[in-house]
Amino acid sequence: MAAMLIGRAFKSVRNSSNLAVRARSLCTTSAARQPESDTQASESSSSSSSFTFEKENEKPILVKAPNTRRNNDSESVTMPTSFMTGSIVGKRFYKKVTTREADDGNGWTVMLDYRTLKTPSKRPLKLRSVALAKAIAAEWEYQLTEGIRPFTMPLMRLACTALERVPLTRSKIIEHLARKLHQDLVFFRAPEDNDLTSDVHEIQVESIDPLLEWVESKFGVKPKVYSSIFGGKQDDKLVKAVEDLLKKTNDGELASIDALQASAHSIVIALGIFCGKLQIDDAIKLIRLEEDLQVDKWGLVEGGHDIDIADLKVQIASATVFLALSRDN
Repeated sequence: MAAMLIGRAFKSVRNSSNLAVRARSLCTTSAARQPESDTQASESSSSSSSFTFEKENEKPILVKAPNTRRNNDSESVTMPTSFMTGSIVGKRFYKKVTTREADDGNGWTVMLDYRTLKTPSKRPLKLRSVALAKAIAAEWEYQLTEGIRPFTMPLMRLACTALERVPLTRSKIIEHLARKLHQDLVFFRAPEDNDLTSDVHEIQVESIDPLLEWVESKFGVKPKVYSSIFGGKQDDKLVKAVEDLLKKTNDGELASIDALQASAHSIVIALGIFCGKLQIDDAIKLIRLEEDLQVDKWGLVEGGHDIDIADLKVQIASATVFLALSRDN
């Protein structure tokens, strides 16, 4: 079901003429187009078929043409730092995508032809399960000849985050998520005594209160609701209980929770998915509760609301899939 949601959301995003995605072109040049002096210099050194991409505001990096001498070829390909920003990073340079067990037998890797895929910091992309490796391989297989589009590869981006960012900043991520609890989306209540918002209040009570009851049951503390758009102050015991739960996660799980919170503007919804209380459709419904009421009342803006919905489905579904594939067995 999650895979279908991702696929449908991608299709919706691709078909919209108003999608705000701007590609940045890749500037690479073959050694065959270098000046003669450069060509002679390259012939005197061993050839390489590794691929390197330019970064923003840097001079173009020249890529040597592949040589038929396979024994000197690079055996890995490193993704550029710009991969994490969503820009197009170059044309598809590979034909076949496969997976294989890591050399040390601890995890699985993705192969582009005969090259092992690496992260932007040149670390091996070592994944916890063969299922996750195959899912990321499918994202690479999906890429078109015209260009590699990171915004269609959410699992790859989450894997890089889990491998590179989370181990270095785990305590800061947990601290950040705990602070977000005070401004959580599900704790906000529209005023009940206002004619303009009374219907919103009723639907919030009907839809969100069951989740708040789950929070109280799960963490032993009743959360506070508020009407201020600036948030409120939750009980320190609830904050501590959330922190303790986050500290027990592995890097892949914490990366998923962080991504879910960023998309949902709610650590409670993220933890609801993590703990199995919410499914993808349930989470999306709660996230868009107030906005969908406005759409029902005033209508949907094409190229606006529909793009937001498609993007939200991609972000929530992909993070949920990554979470499920990152669990400890």
